[in-house]
Amino acid sequence: MAPTDETGQEAQQSSPFGTTPPTGPPAAGGTTGPNGRMPRWLPRAMVLALALVAAFQLGSWAFHQVTGLLINILIAFFLALAIEPAVGWMASRGMRRGLAAFVVFIGVVIVSAGFVTLLGSILADQIIKMIEGFPEYLDSVIHWINTHFKTDLKRVDIQEGVLRSDWLRNYVQNSATGVLDVSAQVLGGLFQLLTIALFSFYFAADGPRLRRALCSVLPPARQAEVLRAWEIAVNKTGGYIYSRGLMALISGAAHFVLLQMLDVPYAPVLAVWVGLVSQFIPTIGTYLAGALPMLIAFTVDPWYALWVLIFVVVYQQFENYVLQPKLTSKTVDIHPAVAFGSVIAGTALLGAVGALIAIPAIATLQAFLGAYVKRYDVTDDPRVHGHRWRGEGPGLLARTRRLWARRPGAERPEDGGPGQGSA
Repeated sequence: MAPTDETGQEAQQSSPFGTTPPTGPPAAGGTTGPNGRMPRWLPRAMVLALALVAAFQLGSWAFHQVTGLLINILIAFFLALAIEPAVGWMASRGMRRGLAAFVVFIGVVIVSAGFVTLLGSILADQIIKMIEGFPEYLDSVIHWINTHFKTDLKRVDIQEGVLRSDWLRNYVQNSATGVLDVSAQVLGGLFQLLTIALFSFYFAADGPRLRRALCSVLPPARQAEVLRAWEIAVNKTGGYIYSRGLMALISGAAHFVLLQMLDVPYAPVLAVWVGLVSQFIPTIGTYLAGALPMLIAFTVDPWYALWVLIFVVVYQQFENYVLQPKLTSKTVDIHPAVAFGSVIAGTALLGAVGALIAIPAIATLQAFLGAYVKRYDVTDDPRVHGHRWRGEGPGLLARTRRLWARRPGAERPEDGGPGQGSA
């Protein structure tokens, strides 16, 4: 029956928009309760979500603020692992552990300070000589230009032009404003060195106490694993440092003989520079270390620089294939490709610090995980040793097919089907 006008008017009046909204059951899974109210759990869920986001942001901010400190602690930990064998040896002879760590640190500081002082004196002397000989060098360049290009240049005119140039004035102003930045960087570097030395001393002096504190919160089975990992880390890191130190000594002695034969000045300090930089900067350290002796040899005679370059390349091959495998076979016996990849990964993660600690860290991880990898006897197959089967060539596949065909029901290698030959 059709609705009357009165019924339609009443429906329009009951709705504020002039029409009656459709009614029906509430959608399943809605956010409203049975009475159209917000569920009681929703505000608490929103507050919890906001609190989690705020905690994550706060934690991320705090982590970025202390990243520098964490890196310094990591360096200090590996340095403590490196000197742990020496400290342990002194402690086993009756010396107090704190005193043994102090003695080792004093020795490291004295050697490092002496090396930096000698290297700084070399650089300062070379810079002074370059400044004193610059007018003579400039005169020779001006004479060559005037002779070949028919010009009439004079050193006085060039010096006045340089002194009155805008770029020199801007350079001096920028250098003056950057003095404070350089001073701040120097002070920051000294503070980082002090922090690393302090943490390294505590790690080395209180190593047993630190291990006991760490093991006290672990069950006995986990304690044995932690102590074994710690011992492996000490052996690998200390072995890496000492093997590198021995190779640095051999490298320095070899380069000292060469530089002394060529009568290159500052041969002892340059030899120490080559030995340390070539061993403790992985992969490219040898070529970086050889640049300074080549430069100083070039000032004596250009042919001497060529001889130094040839010696550096030849010695690097001798070290890679003869010396290094013998000295590091029992300390950090890892494949050169793995070492190179670990250095790249460490550099990408932590920069120069990662490059220095990458090899001992990977050697420790490899030695620790080696106990959990099950090993099997390798089959006595010539291909395992890189040799080919006797008579291997184009006829090998045909002979293989004939051998497979003699087996009843065997699958042939070329099509995977059953063999057609008879027994």
